[in-house]
Amino acid sequence: MGGTITVRAEEHGAEATAYTVIPRTLVFLTRGEAVLLLEGAPTKRRWAGKLNGLGGHVEAGETIWQAARREVKEECGLEVTSLALRAVIHITLPHPPGIVIFVFVGAAPEDQVPQPSVEGIPRWVSLHALAGLPLVDDLPLLLPRVLAPGPLVYGHYLATENGTAFEFLSAPEG
Repeated sequence: MGGTITVRAEEHGAEATAYTVIPRTLVFLTRGEAVLLLEGAPTKRRWAGKLNGLGGHVEAGETIWQAARREVKEECGLEVTSLALRAVIHITLPHPPGIVIFVFVGAAPEDQVPQPSVEGIPRWVSLHALAGLPLVDDLPLLLPRVLAPGPLVYGHYLATENGTAFEFLSAPEG
């Protein structure tokens, strides 16, 4: 069901002094006891050579779900149709804007093979073999939470000049 409503930014407090965020997506595809991670290309500004989920920015006019599907297609060539929102992570940076990451989980299509892209090389990793791998900093904390059944996970990352603190909460059930 859909409809049309008119929304004006000024009616929702979207003033020049309001806190703003950049929306991003992060996707973890599974196949049995393995998760598809992307080994960042050596040319990546952040996380070069490290393993992370698939994802990235949201383009203007795109829904969060459309952005997640597009990023998976661009980064590894897979066309996914079923993704479940599992977490929302708010990253507070030392200076605005902040970032909000919408984390999705889904089953990888059985009839498709992930392909490398300019972003990196997709790798199937056993969930039991994650320890000791070059993962991005939050992955050991985030991945078990989003892959486990349960309520939506909320994360708050506080980035400072000295590093990033990670905090996770689950949304209340019901």
